[in-house]
This record gives sequence, structure tokens and C-alpha cells, in this order.
Amino acid sequence: MAVPKACLTRLQKEYRALLKEWHFVLEGRDELASGVYHGKILFSNQYPYRPPSIMMMTPNGRFDVNTKICMSMTDFHPESWNPMWSVGTILMGLLSFMYDTAVATGTIVTSAEEKRTLALASLDYNLRTPIFRKLFPDWVRRAEERRKEAARARPSAEAAAPIQEGAAASTAPADPAAAPAQAPAGASASAWWWAVGVAVMASGYVGWVTLGQHQQ
Repeated sequence: MAVPKACLTRLQKEYRALLKEWHFVLEGRDELASGVYHGKILFSNQYPYRPPSIMMMTPNGRFDVNTKICMSMTDFHPESWNPMWSVGTILMGLLSFMYDTAVATGTIVTSAEEKRTLALASLDYNLRTPIFRKLFPDWVRRAEERRKEAARARPSAEAAAPIQEGAAASTAPADPAAAPAQAPAGASASAWWWAVGVAVMASGYVGWVTLGQHQQ
């Protein structure tokens, strides 16, 4: 049975898009421990022989949003590119660069307090972004579940422990859904911070690639 031309054309279009653009989520640690950072990798037609471009979509205090980032693994430095580097290697390098202070194209300078504020707001920011909601439904589902749990727990908590006049205010985030899952007990820091979720996006298609230790 012959494949309809329209179907073949669409599949070819989706395949080309699949090769060009991957979206990912990085979970922060240490001073960025509440951060959930959405970004994308743009591959050239010559990949893996030419390096990709990387852009962050979530405000983070280290990289400007929707701006190509200059690092040794991106198209700013083709002379240092190694075709053997995988997507996981690239994202590990990006996450490491997030904690550096070197100034380069695509980086910005902010205080540690500003970074912490942006980290706390990052998940809520992502949840207001249609493309994040489409590509990362698990993140959306978990956030909505935490909000429902917080809403159910709030009346009983308020009744059990009413706030006394002059009592110190809580420093916990106002929205528990904005707080990311914590590392499992006994997990090493290196194993936890390279948990990376990657969505492969093409027109009308969403796929998943899991790199490192993916947390359910």
C-alpha cells in the first residue's frame, strides 16, 4: 500500500524539526535549589559535526532569556567542539556554567538574592508558558497536585495553629507547588543535580528523552 503524499510530507517535516530543536528542564541546586529552568537546544543541519546553540526560556539571573549562550560547547566556539559530546554532556556543561561567574555573551550579572528570588518564581513562570505546559505535562501535573494538597491542608492547619499577634511570619514559599521535589535520601549531590528532563519537539509531536537520574 502506497503512503499518501500528504502523510509523507508531514512526516518529513516533523523529522526535520525533530532534528533541529530539543527542549529541556534543569533543576537547580544550592543557591538555585528551587529553580526549574526551561531551555532549548537548536541543532544545525551539520550536527554532530557542528555545535548547537543553547537558549534559556526561564528567567534565572545567570543567562539572559531567549538569547544564545556563549560557551565552549555552543556555536560560538566551533573550534573547540567535539562531535563525541552527547546532549547529556552539553547540558551538564550548561548547568555547571550556571554556577560560574565568568562573563560571556548571553550571561547577565545579578546578586545571589535576585537569583534565589527568580528560582522560587521559576516554576510558576513556566506554568504560565503554553509551550512548557505542552512539552512537560508531568511537571504541570505534579504542580497541580501539590496545589490541591496545599489547599486541602490549609484550613486544618489554620484551625490547629492560628497565627498569634506578633508571631514571626513563615519563610516558606507562599505556593508549595513552586517548590521542587527534594533529592531522595542518600542520593549524592552529583547524582541529583544532573537529573535532566528533555522533550523533543516537532510540529504536532512531543517525545521524551531522559538523561541521568530522572525523578518521578
